[in-house]
Amino acid sequence: MADKQPLRFKTISEFHQFRELPKPEHPLISVIDASMVTRLKANEPGYVKDFYSIAMKRGFHGKMKYGQQDFDFNEGVMFFMAPGQVLRIEGEMDTTLKQSGWMLLVHPDFLWNTPLAKGIKQYEYFDYSVNEALFLSEKEEMIIGGIMQNIQQEYHSNIDKFSQKVIIAQLELLLTYSERFYQRQFITRKIANHRTLERLEELLTAWFSNDELAGKGLPTVQWVAESLNVSPNYLSGLLKALTGQSTQQHIHDRIIEKAKEKLSTTDLSVSEIAYELGFEHPQSFSKLFKSKTNVSPLDFRQSFN
Repeated sequence: MADKQPLRFKTISEFHQFRELPKPEHPLISVIDASMVTRLKANEPGYVKDFYSIAMKRGFHGKMKYGQQDFDFNEGVMFFMAPGQVLRIEGEMDTTLKQSGWMLLVHPDFLWNTPLAKGIKQYEYFDYSVNEALFLSEKEEMIIGGIMQNIQQEYHSNIDKFSQKVIIAQLELLLTYSERFYQRQFITRKIANHRTLERLEELLTAWFSNDELAGKGLPTVQWVAESLNVSPNYLSGLLKALTGQSTQQHIHDRIIEKAKEKLSTTDLSVSEIAYELGFEHPQSFSKLFKSKTNVSPLDFRQSFN
């Protein structure tokens, strides 16, 4: 049930035990054949893992809930979870699965003292919602599958001093290709993505058309993303692919647009305009205005006189 406390798996071994899988061959990394997970228990409370999870699944006929988002895995997709994220599987009956694919589990300690320990945080798709999964083309799936075969082969081999380096090199390649394929997805899903862009513009237009901005403050990236039913990182990634600008930059552009209108058509002071736009401090407004236009608000106003 959704109101139950999620289970927490601190180790990969605990997760294996819960899913009734053989013990992992390495305590800090595991490759799981998805077909070996054949049953979901009734009323699973959801779970949190203290390690990274990368999965490619086909034939999962069930609903997953990540945060407040639902997603129905009827097609083959790839998704990523960082440590600490909650995943729930909906359903009140025991479910028998006929799925294929794989799951790669990597504990942060496996990355310790390597460039990827910090580098993995640059891959924003680990913070995407589950309904923002990566849909691979047949060719892309072959590429990812080839990398996974290399990782799996190394995982099942005798551990030596090169094992970690080889696996991490392959993992980095996997993450880089996944980033490339996400960029492709932003572009190929143009209609849906442009609708999101249109809705963003409508949202910001409505916000800055409101006369009560002083009480509302400035719109946040979190608020915009929630209003569009997407995660903040996914929205910024999508917007960068479509427009070259992040969500924050789109918000700033609207602020400057409204500020220019007030500076050129009213006699309000710069402080009054800053307050009307939702700024707590006029200095913050002036600093943003100058960074975007290369002139101060006063110099901009004087150019109209």
